[in-house]
Amino acid sequence: MSTVPIAEHALLSDCHSAVLVTTAGSVDWLSFPRFDSPSVFGRLLDDDAGHWSIRPVGAGRSQRRYRDRTLVLETEWRTETGTIRVTDALALGAGNRGHALGVGSPHLLMREITGVDGEVEVDICYRPRPEYGILTPLLAHVDGGVTARGDAEWLVLTTPVHLDLDGSTARARTKVTKNQTLTFALHRSTLEEHPAHVWAQEQLTARLADTVEGWRSWSELHQTYDGPWRDLVHHSGRVLQALTFRPSGAIVAAATTSLPERTGGERNWDYRYSWVRDASFTMEALWVAACPDEAGDFFAFMTTAAAAAIGPDTPLQIMFGVGGEHDLTERVLPHLRGWRGIRPVRVGNGAWTQQQIDVYGELLAAAHRLLKKT
Repeated sequence: MSTVPIAEHALLSDCHSAVLVTTAGSVDWLSFPRFDSPSVFGRLLDDDAGHWSIRPVGAGRSQRRYRDRTLVLETEWRTETGTIRVTDALALGAGNRGHALGVGSPHLLMREITGVDGEVEVDICYRPRPEYGILTPLLAHVDGGVTARGDAEWLVLTTPVHLDLDGSTARARTKVTKNQTLTFALHRSTLEEHPAHVWAQEQLTARLADTVEGWRSWSELHQTYDGPWRDLVHHSGRVLQALTFRPSGAIVAAATTSLPERTGGERNWDYRYSWVRDASFTMEALWVAACPDEAGDFFAFMTTAAAAAIGPDTPLQIMFGVGGEHDLTERVLPHLRGWRGIRPVRVGNGAWTQQQIDVYGELLAAAHRLLKKT
């Protein structure tokens, strides 16, 4: 079971799905292709549910930060023999700028290792476990990478170093020297989509730079707030944007499921959905800290989703799936032990059947706020 404090996880997003990276350099949560999709890496909820770690061999001290005005994460590791920098990002669509952030995101997780000084031996462990850890996929070498298949998903890991396969786990140790760069990437597709593939190193370098510029263009266009706690307000605005599902405009309450409200309780819920109340408050925050255009996208999503099932005998539903889904039937995943062993682990959310009258007020307040735009 995972014992890593929740605060030690950093969020990555492509405005479709989310990644959580620990301070130890491990991707412990990844859900492709949507926020509410089954996890590919789920060690956040169980050690056996998959992860992908990149870190120095032996002792090392790390510091990390997001690149200026982005959600691209940089972790610098200092060891007795040298220093490396690991840069993590979910790729945005090519050429995404400003309001187009997240259009055509390719479902690609990039992890770049750069030697800063000296020489550092690095340990890489890739252990995909799709469908919340139920599947142990078949791994196979291809030219420049490793494929994983076990269901409809097709995962292709681009790797510039040879990985040894042991069942459904791939591992390697390699030395990184000053000014050397190694870029890894996990690409996802399905049998119905254009297949995932191995990426050339120069392609990944270009896509990482493009993703940085995409986030910066959004920040420059949206983040004009200049008051108390300016940096925190701006970062919060980027996080709210990161929780937006670009194809529909939905805003999810959280990127994860089943993190407990308190130790020892059973209030472990799946929050990867869009609540009328919470998303309306988020829309208000985006209006202040970012830009009204994203608020308009959310309102269009919410009114479309709500209109399909509202009438004299059908009250306004309090929440929806990111694609506008109404049926969010809840189920328990008994094979997962939960964060710090706190069960149950749930997907779906039974609250969709509840009736809460205040949501009418929140939706009307959102409409009133949007009137001020025109």
